[in-house]
Amino acid sequence: MKEYRIGYTTGVYDMFHIGHLNIIRRAREQCDYLIVGVSTDDLVLKEKNRKPVIPFEERAAIVGALKYVDMVVPQADKNKLAAWEKYHFDKMFVGSDWEGTPQWIKFEEQFKPLGVEIVYIPHTDGISSTSLTSVIKDILDEHPECGGG
Repeated sequence: MKEYRIGYTTGVYDMFHIGHLNIIRRAREQCDYLIVGVSTDDLVLKEKNRKPVIPFEERAAIVGALKYVDMVVPQADKNKLAAWEKYHFDKMFVGSDWEGTPQWIKFEEQFKPLGVEIVYIPHTDGISSTSLTSVIKDILDEHPECGGG
């Protein structure tokens, strides 16, 4: 077994917050080189039926500026096997809120014969980009002079 470990994680990273930082930091603690896939605007639109608040180029620049990140790549689809074929990572990191879901059970089955470990990192409770968007919308609705309502 080689000692140099390449890690891979992905996300939208819209309205970057402490939960995003926690996953990236904890992932980097468990590998020598961390590749982070940032979802493209088209993928976010397809998967979440909305455009991200922050455009892809800016989200990728924010993630790439982190000292924990060695390489940022676009995530144009959710084909993790194709990503492995391209980047040959040893560990794939994801938030614990995905553990046990049909999608990630399938990934576990795909990666086990390849020797890729899927590591579930504890989800940071109480924060999400969705909740941030909701709070901002509520503030703008209450204060139309700030550009809302």
